[in-house]
Amino acid sequence: MIPDQEGPATPSGADKFDDENYPGYTMGRAADMLGTTQGFLRSLDEAGLITPQRSAGGHRRYSRHQLRLATRVRELVDQGTAIDAACRIITLEDQLHEAQRLNQAQGLNTDD
Repeated sequence: MIPDQEGPATPSGADKFDDENYPGYTMGRAADMLGTTQGFLRSLDEAGLITPQRSAGGHRRYSRHQLRLATRVRELVDQGTAIDAACRIITLEDQLHEAQRLNQAQGLNTDD
C-alpha cells in the first residue's frame, strides 16, 4: 500500500486490533466482559446511546468504544441512577468534552 493513499473501507486483520470502532464483540461476550445481562445492552440500544452493528445473521456486534460507554452507564446504574438518566448524563458529558476539545483546538480559553 502506498503510504499517502487511503486504506480500505474495512480494516485489515492487524488494523482491527487498534480500531476502537471495529464491532468485534458479540452481545454475549460483551455482556460477560461487562458483568451484566444482554438485556442491559439491549436497553442501551433502545435508549439510543449505543447502536451496535449487525452481523450478516442480524446479531448485535459491539466495539470497544461502545463497551466503554456501556461501562460508564453501568457504573451510574449501580449507584442508583435510572438507565435513561444515565444514558443522558453520558451523552451530555461527551458533548461537553467535545465542545471543550474544539474550543482548545481553536485557541479559546474556557478557564477565564
